[in-house]
Amino acid sequence: MNNFERVMERVNEKTLIVGVIGLGYVGLPLAVTFAKKGVSVIGFEKSESRAAQVNRAENYIGDVKDEDLTEVIGNKTLKASTNLSKIKECDAVFICVPTPLDRFKKPDMSYIEGSCTDIGKNMSSGTLISLESTTYPTTTEELMKPILEKESGLKEGEDFWMCYSPERVDPGNLSFKTANTPKVLGAIGKEALDVSMAIYGLAIENLHPVSSPRAAEMVKILENTYRLVNISLINELALLAGKMDINIWEVIEAAATKPFGFQAFYPGPGIGGHCIPLDPFYLEYIAKGMNFDLSMIDSAGRINNIMPHRMMSKVAFALNRHEKPIKGSKILFMGVAYKPNIDDSRESPALLLMEEVARKGGVVSYHDPYIPEVKDDHGNSYTGVELTDEVISSADCVVFTTNHSVFDVDYIVDKAKLVVDTRNAVKRVHIEDAKVFKL
Repeated sequence: MNNFERVMERVNEKTLIVGVIGLGYVGLPLAVTFAKKGVSVIGFEKSESRAAQVNRAENYIGDVKDEDLTEVIGNKTLKASTNLSKIKECDAVFICVPTPLDRFKKPDMSYIEGSCTDIGKNMSSGTLISLESTTYPTTTEELMKPILEKESGLKEGEDFWMCYSPERVDPGNLSFKTANTPKVLGAIGKEALDVSMAIYGLAIENLHPVSSPRAAEMVKILENTYRLVNISLINELALLAGKMDINIWEVIEAAATKPFGFQAFYPGPGIGGHCIPLDPFYLEYIAKGMNFDLSMIDSAGRINNIMPHRMMSKVAFALNRHEKPIKGSKILFMGVAYKPNIDDSRESPALLLMEEVARKGGVVSYHDPYIPEVKDDHGNSYTGVELTDEVISSADCVVFTTNHSVFDVDYIVDKAKLVVDTRNAVKRVHIEDAKVFKL
């Protein structure tokens, strides 16, 4: 029996073992999804404390239900381990590690490279290696493949298979989770695609194959570039509308009545999360190597980057209208999560805005029921305050930076001296309301 026949038999009998490297926002939901389908999963973690957390069924990812983690740990379909030698037991290994950008917007591929080195040193013949992390096109074939072949002594296509399947995690989405979000798969060759489809099909409801890993890698970049460009466009129009005394939210609502040819995007203090602010610049990086300029991505990125500064100017303008300088004023920020109703502050524009205000001498505090403590990119730590009458009324300005549904907006506005609303949280405001300033 050859490798292909053996792995297909294990798929049919559900006796295969899946490894997931990295148990974060992508890896843990993926591991739990497979484990709930009865597939044996080993979650690999560098952190001993995090591996122990998982094995105690202590959940730290909002998109994973506590009861689901408890179930798969209890029935032993999921185990976390720091022992990389266990990779040799796996029929498939999914790589779910960070792919950050450095301060020059250059991709940091060290986590992927390190994972490939670890896998190559420990993998067995007949293993599928799948990358889920966001990256630039050609990563699977030109970066990962040589490392895996060198470290393992095996040959891709003969001894093991490779594919790319971009993660599509949307934190806080109540309708689409890992299992029911359509999954794109791009593999090197037909046999690799057949193996990938069979293994992912054990846990994912809808699979969409494409012709190659680089096509799948481009899919992920396209999805988030589309959002970056459109959100940056509406942010720029919102700034212009503000100068013209036009309510941009009213304009968007009216435009959205058109049943074709328009999709609503909404402005804000900037774009947060790990995907939209970062992913398009992976493509820009590879394009520069081909002497190709992606001017639209560059323009959209610049618009997004200036939004926190523009919102700081909005806060300063509002305070000035109330005859107060930003220096020494108490500024209370409502929400530091990058989107509503989640506990994720990665790349949150709220943190950048807080940093800008603090640099101008403002006294910064925040309230976020989902995030009791937070640290910005420069290591400054903040502890959230309890939302009381005194906290609101003593602030010189309250700034809505995240539109959490639990916020009692009317109560906050009534108690506040001054409000800057960057998220259209305050719906009942009229133009003549002198204490509320909207984006």
